[in-house]
Amino acid sequence: MTTQSRALRGVGPLVTAYAVVTVLLTTVVSWAQGLPLAAEITNRSQIVTGDPIWIDAWVRWDSNWYGGIAENGYFYHSGQQSPIAFFPSYPMAVRLVAGLVGDVQVAGVLVTVLCGAASLVLFWRWLDGRVTSRARRLATASLMAYPYAFFIYGAMYSDALFLLCVLAAFTALEARHFALAGLIGAVATAGRPVGLALVAGLVVRTLEMLAQSTSGRDKVSFRELARALTTVRPRHTLVGLSVAGLLGWMAYLWFVFGNPVAFADAQSSPGWDQGAGPRTWFKVGFGGQVLHGPWDTKAILFAQFFVCLLAVLAIPQVFRRFGWGYLTYAVIVLGIPLVGSKDFLGCGRYVMMAFPVFAVLGALLDQQPRRWIRVAVPAVSALALLVATFFYGLGVLIS
Repeated sequence: MTTQSRALRGVGPLVTAYAVVTVLLTTVVSWAQGLPLAAEITNRSQIVTGDPIWIDAWVRWDSNWYGGIAENGYFYHSGQQSPIAFFPSYPMAVRLVAGLVGDVQVAGVLVTVLCGAASLVLFWRWLDGRVTSRARRLATASLMAYPYAFFIYGAMYSDALFLLCVLAAFTALEARHFALAGLIGAVATAGRPVGLALVAGLVVRTLEMLAQSTSGRDKVSFRELARALTTVRPRHTLVGLSVAGLLGWMAYLWFVFGNPVAFADAQSSPGWDQGAGPRTWFKVGFGGQVLHGPWDTKAILFAQFFVCLLAVLAIPQVFRRFGWGYLTYAVIVLGIPLVGSKDFLGCGRYVMMAFPVFAVLGALLDQQPRRWIRVAVPAVSALALLVATFFYGLGVLIS
């Protein structure tokens, strides 16, 4: 059996499992939206209707911004909430698919589902050879059952596309396709500000691969990593194309709206309040909610703080098991939202982007001598996923 065929073995059952979970979560989210309680949830107006309930139920909150961009493009009003806060990769993909299916919301859900399935396939492939077979299954199950994974099963958000681009870029790099890795990375940096983590990860992983080739060892020191700079050739620098997405987006904002960082201004506008500064960095808003906020808000924010804490604690294991490149990526992709969020809201789904963390979880579960622990952790997580999906269907701002 070739390396390629071994890496892809098990993809059929994986895609089938993804389809089953997608149907299950779509049933849950649709049922929740149809309950009388859903009509009483604050900000019910954030929910758009018009398509079948199993489509409408996945369209919430930022979905409306993405849909508006796909239909009408961008506008910008300084100091106010504006669609330029949302990077263009996902809404442009939705616009493209909407041209084929004739409906923006259907297109948004379809893009998420297709990208979610493809992401899991690439994650499964990436795990091959890096962990044991059982750890591979446990890691994939952990990602599929992650409490905020409903964002890759149908929610009209950009998470699934971004995760797919990240995994595809690293897959291309591992195959020594440097230009392809850079081009795919450009789609990622045009999709999220945290795409900068991918740029850094690709660059460091390229140096690490060069150092490994020189030393003949999988584990290389920082000094060997630095020395690898002398072996860089023009083809290796093509991974730097990954920053082109962000630069192109900033150039567009500059020429059209006169402000290359207009997205940052929009994010700090009243209502979103995600501006940079000490109040954000030191989580003053989070502290205020924990002390004085309603119990449901406390639960939502603390849950996201908790999963972020677990992800950060896994960082040393990411380095030990997967090296410098994936360490760099994981640190930055977690660090940007953790530093930039005033209260951890949204960070729960951002943890999914730190895919090496789930590989660490799978490896740690694999080492557990007690079988019940290996079963219980994904099972409890899956239960939390069902609960989170239910509340998302009610219209609660879960993440």
